[in-house]
Amino acid sequence: MISEYKLIYIFLILLFSLSSCREESATYSSFNGFTQGTTYSMIFEDKENITAEELRSQVEKKLRDFDMSLSIYEDSSIVSKINRNETVVPDSFFTAVFIKAKSINILTEGAFDITVSPFVKAWGFGPDAVRNFREPVRDSLLMLVGMEKVDLKDGMLIKTDPRVSLDFNAIAQGFSVDVICNFFDRLNINSYLVEIGGEVRVKGDKNGTRWRIGIDRPEENNMIPGDDLQAIINMKNKSLATSGNYRKFYVEDGVKYSHTIDPKTGYPARNTLLSATILADDCATADAVATACMVIGKDAAIEFLNRNPEFEGFLVYSDESGNFRTWTSESLKKYISESN
Repeated sequence: MISEYKLIYIFLILLFSLSSCREESATYSSFNGFTQGTTYSMIFEDKENITAEELRSQVEKKLRDFDMSLSIYEDSSIVSKINRNETVVPDSFFTAVFIKAKSINILTEGAFDITVSPFVKAWGFGPDAVRNFREPVRDSLLMLVGMEKVDLKDGMLIKTDPRVSLDFNAIAQGFSVDVICNFFDRLNINSYLVEIGGEVRVKGDKNGTRWRIGIDRPEENNMIPGDDLQAIINMKNKSLATSGNYRKFYVEDGVKYSHTIDPKTGYPARNTLLSATILADDCATADAVATACMVIGKDAAIEFLNRNPEFEGFLVYSDESGNFRTWTSESLKKYISESN
């Protein structure tokens, strides 16, 4: 259940029948199911060497193995054991995601941080979390947050303090998409869409047409993915992730607390940014950068995206009157259509 407190909701718009084909067009197969406490959907160009059922079986095994490495909702996963300070050797999944997380932490100047786990729990998010945040304990919890407090040495995770704990929720689901896509690549599948919990990566196009991905309007009452779309993005050979605060939050004493925690302050991020959609080459990066944008807010997110043109972004925010406004990276504008 990697995405329990991460909000990424994207509706896949499929304009063609998955089972039929036109003359001189490739045929496609699909399958879907449940994983990591969410759903997945996969569409791929038919290959003679494998059926959809065979592919589903192999995909689900890889996703189970991935969960047993990085899910904090699995008591016997590698990350859960490391958080309990048990002696365990990180596997290739853990190592790859940890290295990626470190690099994005540096890139975002600390806005993305997998050591924010103590605050996530204190604010009442995540498995077995109890809402017990109190201002007097904030400074002591901040002492446990920071990527400089963890490192991989000789294949083992080293902590500067045994109380430091890790939470990969803001990157692991995107990375699981990359794992499946890399598997499809090894099978020489040249056209596919892989979606897990709303995180998407596509390769090629579908019979000459770019894949069309819908972005939900970030309203609190918009609970059904795809029911009310903010925009549609046309994609080819890209990954996409959207993070938002409009579905996972709680209200206490009239104050709304979102699931996105600022690792520098220990408080839930409070700004005008409602959702951040990021396009990148790999889905793990898109996932983590989208979260970082939610932490830093609209203006800083725009500055970040302008400084890093390897990413494309679509931001939805509220103005002073509470009306929806959007910002789109210049290079993305020709591939996006917004709803009124």
